[in-house]
Amino acid sequence: MYTYTKLFSGLFYLFFCCSCDGDSGEQTVSPEKEFKVEELAAKPVDKSNSAKLLMHYMSWFETKGSSGNGQWGYHWTMNHSNPDVVGKNGKREIASHYYPLIGPYHSGDKDVIEYHLLLMKYAGVDGILIDWYGTYNLNDYAIIHENAEQLIAMLDKVGLEYAFVYEDRFLNNIVEAQLASTPVEAAKKDMVYLRNNHFGNTNYIQLDHKPLLMVFGPITLKSPDQWISVFDESQTEPSFLTLWNQINEAGEGAVGEYAWVYKGQSYLEDFYQTRIKELDFSIGSAYPGFEDFYAEAGVYAGIDWEISPLNGQTFKETLMLFKNSSLDWLQLITWNDFGEGTAIEPTDELGFKYIEALQDFAEVSQNKDVFDEIYQLYQLRKLHKDNSSIQLQLDQAFYHFVALQPQEAKTIINSIKNKP
Repeated sequence: MYTYTKLFSGLFYLFFCCSCDGDSGEQTVSPEKEFKVEELAAKPVDKSNSAKLLMHYMSWFETKGSSGNGQWGYHWTMNHSNPDVVGKNGKREIASHYYPLIGPYHSGDKDVIEYHLLLMKYAGVDGILIDWYGTYNLNDYAIIHENAEQLIAMLDKVGLEYAFVYEDRFLNNIVEAQLASTPVEAAKKDMVYLRNNHFGNTNYIQLDHKPLLMVFGPITLKSPDQWISVFDESQTEPSFLTLWNQINEAGEGAVGEYAWVYKGQSYLEDFYQTRIKELDFSIGSAYPGFEDFYAEAGVYAGIDWEISPLNGQTFKETLMLFKNSSLDWLQLITWNDFGEGTAIEPTDELGFKYIEALQDFAEVSQNKDVFDEIYQLYQLRKLHKDNSSIQLQLDQAFYHFVALQPQEAKTIINSIKNKP
């Protein structure tokens, strides 16, 4: 998971008069001076809590500049909200009850990914569980896939692991679009892709020496025979987990289940006290709340329940439920599902409250007060997006962060902020 040291060079052009010839008036120019960015190896954050902390992550957000059609992506609008409308408070109108601290963004934006991963790293997160709709070019699935690949490309540099949560709900859409003959055949193609491109990566999460694969459901492939065919014929042998109470739909191909969010904490308590005793392996869950926006947008009749965040208390309580359980793996739900109101990502409303609570839960022992500087790094990336010299300095700040040298990163950030 560690990278090696590599030098990327950039140029600062410093012109000054070294000498002047009295007759000709010609000036001599100093040689170009080279600025080198040292690519430092990622180091793990020091923390006392040994639980494996995994963050569920959505890669489906698009802006007008990234969508390819000049329109804001569906997950910011739900065909209801208009992010071009900016209120008196300076916020865009988005399909969410919460507003990301950096505003609505493109999930494939390198600066956004850098910001997200650094925040998670210092909060004590070990890896990312990527919500994934496969490889097909239909609806926004291809965009989600490409954004996920951009995320994965930076994970090793930051020192984080990853695995996929497969959304099989879309498979009938693939068949209807005549891109595959059956849902099983469509899933086989995606499994072959994962086997060939991800399952063997050094930072892909392993469970019992096999790559971890989770399914949100299953929703479409609901019989064991279908999953046996998907895995056998695609020569894919993952450690396969279903959503809670659905392992029977996957049969012998599944090794366990993971908890989610539903109505109230009593369901989570029952999972820990009862359900996990029937399973070989389980992953717990913790969430900040659930405040669905889809019904308000008129997408469907809506979910008739919500879970209040209670100003951060719900998140702390679900973290403690896990701590008091016998489980070792925890899924954090979610980093950025703004549509369902489960976002742990910093927002205008709550700032860094959730990642500070997560940092305390992980028992991170050093380098704690860095979230604002990581936010400043993102702000400076955007403020100086056309200044290659400053971008190189910010690259160096990034590598200081991943190497657990936040003071050095802060020095660079402050020097850029304080320039006239």
